[in-house]
Amino acid sequence: MQVEQAIEDLKQGKLIVVADDEDREGEGDIIGLASQVTPEKINFITKHARGLLCIPVTAQKGTQLGLQSMARDSHDAFGTAFMAGIDAKSTTTGVSAYDRAMTIKAVAQPDSQASDFYQPGHLFPLVAKDGGVRERNGHTEAAIDLAKLAGEDAAYICEILADDGHMARTVKLRELAVEWQLTMITIAELITYLNQQAMTPVADVKLPNQYGDFQLTAFTDETGKNQLVLSMGDWTNPAEVPLIRIHSECMTGDVFGSHRCDCGEQLDEAMRQIAEYGVGAVIYLRQEGRGIGLVNKLKAYELQEAGMDTYEANVALGFEPDERHYDWVVKLLQTNGVRTIKLLTNNPEKIDELEDAGIAIQARLPLQTTIYQENKNYLQTKQHKFNHMLSI
Repeated sequence: MQVEQAIEDLKQGKLIVVADDEDREGEGDIIGLASQVTPEKINFITKHARGLLCIPVTAQKGTQLGLQSMARDSHDAFGTAFMAGIDAKSTTTGVSAYDRAMTIKAVAQPDSQASDFYQPGHLFPLVAKDGGVRERNGHTEAAIDLAKLAGEDAAYICEILADDGHMARTVKLRELAVEWQLTMITIAELITYLNQQAMTPVADVKLPNQYGDFQLTAFTDETGKNQLVLSMGDWTNPAEVPLIRIHSECMTGDVFGSHRCDCGEQLDEAMRQIAEYGVGAVIYLRQEGRGIGLVNKLKAYELQEAGMDTYEANVALGFEPDERHYDWVVKLLQTNGVRTIKLLTNNPEKIDELEDAGIAIQARLPLQTTIYQENKNYLQTKQHKFNHMLSI
């Protein structure tokens, strides 16, 4: 597949051409991995592509480098996240192909930090959206999705101009790719590839536990997170209506048995009911703390100990009350031909999101667990502020 060839080329230090949709910018960029940059490649790009040379990075890398937005209130037509320019402190003027390669390579270093760079400088970092090209189908996100597929977190890109100074469009881009002997792909092809990869198991093992003989299957989603499906029986058989539990990761409850929530007991009860039913799956999503992550969840716990409820604490930390989404679940079910399910849930949002996507809910089965003194307020908040179907 052409996308796989592009990834392999990048790993080998080669440049590639990536074109976006004709109804968007309709343009093409040369892309390379930041760790593989050389002065010769920068010289080639500035001589032949002639656009603006930039450094796409992940949001995590941007935070690590202390990057600052170029504009406080950006009005860029395509929402490109331009950061203030930087130069590596090891450079001289920052302009030569050698200096620019030095800056790009410095960004790629795993231990790079803000103090390694002058600001402002001559190269503009671009911070990619976490969801990649599925969230924003631009060259910044394409470069970072490709970098992630190659095991890295930074790239360098440059728009390609035609000889007359206008932007090179699809036909011209293909001609130039052939002339330069570079692999060319489109963002649409990359999206298709990522969708396929997200639904392709990366590991599949037997996992017997106290409830029965399960199968544990791992996937890597479009953001690079590992999602898990703990299944029993032929749950994708069109003749069956599987019993499904969509369970968001909760280390404190699932692993440590916390009484601050009901998650651990819900997981246990879901596995018990699926084993008893015979055909179904726990779809285990890496959405710790309703999507805010483990450390932020613990910070929310601190606010709860000071008097806030779980809804208020998330908002106080700058998040939505519930940051979770279930689009990967929809893709998983649709890819496997599952159109009708029985759902173990108290959460009406899960029902709505699945039904809106065309998944029929034949039955909703409640998951009512033990009410402890430590989780009573938490459960009441879920009932009254999140509209969970609970009896407390």
